[in-house]
Order: sequence, then C-alpha cells, then structure tokens
Amino acid sequence: MSIRPVTATRAASPTLEGAGVKLHRAFGFQDPSELDPFLLFDDFRNERPEDFLRGFPWHPHRGIETITYVLDGTVEHGDSLGNTGTLAAGDVQWMTAGSGIMHQEMPQGSADGRMHGFQLWANLPSSLKMTAPRYQDVKGKDIPEIIDDDGTRVRVITGSFWGQSGPVDGIAADPLYLDVSVPPLVTKRLPVDTYRRAFAYVFAGAGRFADASQPHGVLLEKEVMGEEVNIRDMSGNRTLVKFGTGDEITVQAGEEGIRFLLIAGAPIQEPVAWHGPIVMNTREELMQAVTELRNGTFIRPAH
Repeated sequence: MSIRPVTATRAASPTLEGAGVKLHRAFGFQDPSELDPFLLFDDFRNERPEDFLRGFPWHPHRGIETITYVLDGTVEHGDSLGNTGTLAAGDVQWMTAGSGIMHQEMPQGSADGRMHGFQLWANLPSSLKMTAPRYQDVKGKDIPEIIDDDGTRVRVITGSFWGQSGPVDGIAADPLYLDVSVPPLVTKRLPVDTYRRAFAYVFAGAGRFADASQPHGVLLEKEVMGEEVNIRDMSGNRTLVKFGTGDEITVQAGEEGIRFLLIAGAPIQEPVAWHGPIVMNTREELMQAVTELRNGTFIRPAH
C-alpha cells in the first residue's frame, strides 16, 4: 500500500454568491485541471439567516453535475422542468445538468436559524455534455453509515467503501464521496483507488494527514499510551487538503477528533471552456449556449 502525500493545503475563501449568500469557496473559477474532474466546491455554513435567505434564484447550468449535501437546515429547490422538493439535514441531491436546465436553490435554515451544507461541481466529458438532465435525490436515512471498531464513522454517498456502496450511481467521474468522522487521537487508513484524483475538506476538529515526511500545519506534542507522538494540526475551520498519488490516505485525529469529506474521481482530461454555471469544451460551444439563453432555446425538449 502507498500513502498519498499531502501536496497542498489552503483555507476556503469568503465569497458572495447567488443573490448575496455568504459562503466559503475551497476552489473554483481558477485552474479547472487542478482537481479534474471537479470544478468547484462551496461550503455554505451560516448562523445568521440574513446571510443566506436570499438564496440562489433562477440560474442556468449546462455541461456539469452539481452535488448538494445538507448537514443542517433545509434547501428548497425547483427547476424549469417542473421538479420541486426540499433537502433536509443529511440529504443529498446529485443533479446532472447535461444539455441544460434552469433551477433555483433557496436555503431556509433550521428552527434556530442555522444553515450548513456543501455544493460540489463535477465536470461532464464531451460525450455527455448534452445528455438529458436528471436528478438523484437521496434521503439521509438511505445513505449507509459504517461504524468501525475504533469508532470511526463513514457515510458513503457514492462509490464503494468498506463493503458498502452509496445510493448515488451512474456518475461519469466514477466518484467516491464520503463523510468521515475519526475519534480523538485515532489513526486511520482509508483506501482510495490510485487512478482517482482526491481531496479532503476538513470542517470540524483537527488532525494530521499523510506520514511524518509530509508536515503540514502547527506541530503539537501529545502524550498517548506513554509515548510521545507528533500531531500536526489541520484547521477544522474549512481547510482543503490536496493529495498526490497513492492508494490510501492516512489521517491521525487530534484531541477533539476530526470530520471531513473525502472526495475522489477519475480525471476527464479534456479542454474546458467555462463561463459561470456553463462548462463546455470549446469557446464555440460556450457562445452557442449563451446565444440559446438569450433567444429562449437553452432548454432542450424531452425525448
């Protein structure tokens, strides 16, 4: 087994999106090859309703898939095909925009005014850019959770992990999407297929990724079972962790434990022409999409 080294870490950046939603962006709208097949990752965690209630009114998507995972609060959604629904805490929506869709997402928050969720954009290969749109709405109760002997918990949203398969399927990037919680001071090895590009997003607790030859963060000294061990702190406050090649990642949780998303997918390695929520392969395809938005032919009739 080969441990994936940490190649970079960075904090997510405060960003305004939609009609004025305050969120944090871990990556997006920069180098689309950085984490191919993934294009963008947003963390919309708020405790002030005025920072998120204006939401994400009607907007188009083409050529990508959007993955929304809600931890707290609710998100009401609707689209140009007449689909409507509500995502509650623990729920996931995997939307394949394909040839084009108009939709809106309106966060409502919890009873005490809090909202927390994530949105990931995954690219589509050229052969599927103009596929028919589809949704996979998954309730939290239908997402398998594995509890290991040491207390590690893993929710498997998509992909196969420790003998369980996530309920989301048929995705072009053949992704792995896990919600991982590791108890305090536990060291855990998690398998990731070598051919997938992988990243983690830490959103609670702290810990150390990779081996001692890859130091990242602040060095802390802890006494564990009579032995001195080094735990390099990874901020739990919205930290992106990028990995190199290998077939597993290693994480050692800090004294408060650590919770993170582990996401991996097969690179598409195609040209990207990107404008806002529309991602195509060429500038000509991008301009065609913009023209269709203007003349009202963006939405393709269902066959």
